[in-house]
Amino acid sequence: MMIPPFLKIDPATRHVSLDGSDPAFYGNPNAVYAALHAHCPTFYWEQQKQWFVTGYDHVNGLLRDRRFGRQILHIASREELGLPEPEPHIAAFDLAERYSLLELEPPEHTRLRTLVNRAFVSRHVEKMKPEIEELANRLIDTFADKGEGELLSAFADIIPVTMIARMIGIPEDMGPQLLKWSHAYVRMYMFGRTRADEDAAEQAAREFSDYVKTVIAERRAEPRDDLLTHMIHTEHKGQYLTEDELVSTTIVLLNAGHEATVHQIGNSVRIILDSGYDPAALFRDEAATERTVEESLRICAPVHIFQRWALEPAEIDGIAFKRGDKVSMILAAANLDPAKFSDPLAFKPDRNEAPNLSFGAGIHFCIGAPLARLELNIVLPILFKRLPGLKIAKPPVVKDVYHFHGLDRLDLVW
Repeated sequence: MMIPPFLKIDPATRHVSLDGSDPAFYGNPNAVYAALHAHCPTFYWEQQKQWFVTGYDHVNGLLRDRRFGRQILHIASREELGLPEPEPHIAAFDLAERYSLLELEPPEHTRLRTLVNRAFVSRHVEKMKPEIEELANRLIDTFADKGEGELLSAFADIIPVTMIARMIGIPEDMGPQLLKWSHAYVRMYMFGRTRADEDAAEQAAREFSDYVKTVIAERRAEPRDDLLTHMIHTEHKGQYLTEDELVSTTIVLLNAGHEATVHQIGNSVRIILDSGYDPAALFRDEAATERTVEESLRICAPVHIFQRWALEPAEIDGIAFKRGDKVSMILAAANLDPAKFSDPLAFKPDRNEAPNLSFGAGIHFCIGAPLARLELNIVLPILFKRLPGLKIAKPPVVKDVYHFHGLDRLDLVW
């Protein structure tokens, strides 16, 4: 496997040099993952000063390994671990993240997840199918006659944020503002974030939290049939969620409930159009549609990296970790492991191989996966059926970040 010129690999030490901000990398990360699988699937990324794993079995195992966790300060102090004190200029962001489902370990994680899990199980989200179909068709009605359009702003951005807002109980007309807050918020997770990114995320977290608090107050006064009301008024083992817990949980559900799906709609349309397959065949029935969606999730996953702290000494692929060390799993690379997938860089919707890891695994398996899958299985067939002859009009604009993988623009003609 050829090593791209911007990628330096030393197999003997398992050290890798790679600039995560290089457009040649984030524009086509799969080529880098293929080279890593061939030469160094577990590696120390020099610029990130951290170990990364890409092998399917190692990633799948780490996601389930209780020796590793999303938080560390529940068992060790900052002083003990040599961690700096929190930065005061991101205090609102840190508070909004403090009780995030993505950042907690049991028992707190179990308590919070139990309270919201019911809303996201498959049998519940299936009831949203008519609403998703109606929204997709209504959006397409606004641009179908034009013969051209930009997919993300006219379609992909709107559906996931509208549906998660409806589920939680946030007014739909807040959708554009939710997107702005979310886009600023998630840049905190990107490599090479700047002070400007941090300031923007802090402002977004403050405004987002203040808004959620107003909706919480409304639901306390006038309960409704929505998830936020359920979270406010339901107890778990004699405990109710505090306001800070309600704010964190609402923000993470709104962000995680749409951000990745927006990216995946764009990624899926792009990969399908590039593949040369006949969309009519790919979406000929529910089974074919499901296979197509799962293959698109495998080959162009929207979220690439998840990190874990070592909660105790452990060894992974010959690398020793002590308590307090961090390790990162590249989910998108695990989906391309040639030990699990034949011809892994090829889009093959008839695959019958290992399940993709795009939604994670273990106790932090994405709670919104049933909703995301439902949305993809509904909106993609509708899009291709309603817009026959769909083609990419100009080269897609890839997001200039690494961690999430998606598009800023996808201009189409039909």
